[in-house]
Amino acid sequence: MDPDLHAPLGQKRPAGRRRWIRVTPSLAGGAAVTTAVLALSFYTMSEESRIRASSSGAPSEQQQTLRSEVVQSATSLSDDALRSGSGTGANVERLTTDDGAVVTKYSPGLRSGSEPLILQAPRVGQDPRLAGTPNEELLEDSPYGPLPVVGTDGLRPMDHYARPWSGARGTRIAIIVGGLGLSQTGTQRAIEELPSEITLAFAASGNSLQRWMQASRRQGHEILLQVPMEPFGSSDTEGDPNTLLVDAPQAKNLERLHEAMARITGYTGIMNHLGGRLLSNVDALEPLLRDVSARGLLFLDDGSSARSTSGTLAKTMDLPHAFADMTLDGQVETAAILRKLDDLERLALRKGSAIGVASAFDESVQAIRQWVQEASRRGIEIVGVSALADDPTGYRAEVNQ
Repeated sequence: MDPDLHAPLGQKRPAGRRRWIRVTPSLAGGAAVTTAVLALSFYTMSEESRIRASSSGAPSEQQQTLRSEVVQSATSLSDDALRSGSGTGANVERLTTDDGAVVTKYSPGLRSGSEPLILQAPRVGQDPRLAGTPNEELLEDSPYGPLPVVGTDGLRPMDHYARPWSGARGTRIAIIVGGLGLSQTGTQRAIEELPSEITLAFAASGNSLQRWMQASRRQGHEILLQVPMEPFGSSDTEGDPNTLLVDAPQAKNLERLHEAMARITGYTGIMNHLGGRLLSNVDALEPLLRDVSARGLLFLDDGSSARSTSGTLAKTMDLPHAFADMTLDGQVETAAILRKLDDLERLALRKGSAIGVASAFDESVQAIRQWVQEASRRGIEIVGVSALADDPTGYRAEVNQ
C-alpha cells in the first residue's frame, strides 16, 4: 500500500514554483471600489447605531438647540383672506442637519375650540367652463323672473361674473360696447369679432338676450345691462315704455328696473341708457341705486350728463361705481374712432386708467378690434369694467393686491 495514502492532506507535496498574480489597472480599480463600498456600509451602520443610541438616551446639546427652533406661525392671515373659527395657525419646525441643510416640517397647530378651521379667500371671476351658465346661488325668484342677489356666503354677482385681469399696476383701459341685442346681425358680429377683453352692454329692450349672454360669456366677455332712463326733453309717452322716469312713483320705477334685470343673467352691473334728467334727480335716483347696491352689482355712468349725481350717491351706499371718461364713436367713422381711442390711451397714461364707451356700429367694432391689437403691444392692459370700478367696500382693492 502506498504510504502516502495515510499522510495528512496537503503534506509532502512536491515543491513547485511560486505563482505570482499580475496586478493590472482594471483589477486594482475593482479592488478600490470594493473597499470603498465596504467602508461606506460600515460607516452607515455606525451612524444608525449612534442615532438610535442618542434617541434612546438624553438629548444632546445639538438636539436641544434644534428643538428650540420650533416656532408658531402668526395667528392672523393675509389681508385677502377671511378666517372663521379659533386657532393659532400651523407649527413650523426647522431642523439643521450636520451638513448645514435646513429641513422644515409643518404640522397642524392646536386650536382652543373644536370647530374646523375655514379659510375663505375672495373669489373673482367665474370658472370659464361654466361662463355661459348663471350661478343659481346668486339668483332669487320674483314675479318678473330671476333677479341677481348676493349669495349667502357674501359673494356678489359683480365679482363672480367679473372678467379676471392680471392685477398689475400698469396702464389699464376698459372699453364698453353697448346696444347689443337690438340688432341680431350687429350683436353677433360684436360678440364674434371684438376681443374678449371688451365689456359688452346689452339693451334691456333687446331680443334673445339670454342666448346672446351665453354666447358672449363663453367668448370671455364681461357684460352689463343697459337700462333706459329719462333724458332731458322727453315725456312719459316717448321712447321705451320701460324707461325709468323722474315723476313715476318709486314703486313703479323699481318694478320697471326689476323687469329689466330679469331679462338676462350673468352681468356684473347696470349701465344707464340716456337718463340725463333721472341721473340729476337725487330723489328719483337714490332708491334705484340702493337696489342695485343691495344686489351686489356695480353701476356704470356713461358720463353723458355733467349734472349726474350717481357718483355722489354711490359713496353714501357702498355702491361700486364707475364713470366713463369719453364716448368713442360720437362721429361714426373708423378713422375718427381710432383717434378717440388714442385720446383715451393718452388719458389713461396720465391717470393710470380710463374708460371709454361706444355703440355696436360696424365702424366701432372694426376700429376697436384694430386698436386693441396695437395697444396690447404697447403694454396697455384692456380689462373688464369691474376692474376699474370704485368699490367703497374695499373688496376689489384687496383682491387685486
